[in-house]
Amino acid sequence: MYDQPRPNPPLTAMTFDQMLERVRYEGAYPTRERAEEAVRNVLAAFGRQVTGDERVDLAQSLPVEAALTLTSQTPDTERLTGWSFVKDLAARTGGTPATARWDTGAVLAVAAHLAGPDLLARILHRLPDGYALLFGQAELRRRQPAA
Repeated sequence: MYDQPRPNPPLTAMTFDQMLERVRYEGAYPTRERAEEAVRNVLAAFGRQVTGDERVDLAQSLPVEAALTLTSQTPDTERLTGWSFVKDLAARTGGTPATARWDTGAVLAVAAHLAGPDLLARILHRLPDGYALLFGQAELRRRQPAA
C-alpha cells in the first residue's frame, strides 16, 4: 500500500531553503530567520488541525523539514475555525492576531502551491469555515444538507 503512487503528486519539488525564500518573499520578512520562525510556528499549529489522508498527503508535498514540523504535532480534538486558528497561533507565539494572520497567509500560500489544487480542496473540505482565506482562496459557502 505504501509503494502506490498518491493521487496528488506535488506540483513542484522544493527544498526547505527554497520554501523559506518563497515565504520570505510572500511575507516580506526582513530575514531568512524570521521566515523560518513563521514557517515553523504556522506549520506546527496547522499540524494540530489537519488530520487523516490529507495530513499525510500534505506532509508528502512539503520539504522534509517542513513535513516534520507539521507531523510532530498531535491533532487536537477541538477543531478551530480559521479565525480561532489565528487567535490560537497569536496566543501560542506571544504575537498579535494581525501578525499571526500575516504569518499564516505567507506560509499557507506556499503550502497551497506545493499541495496543488486537488489536495488543497480536500483539506479545505475537511476543515471548519475560515481556512480558505488563510490559504489565499475565496471562501465559498458550503452546501447545507437537505432537510
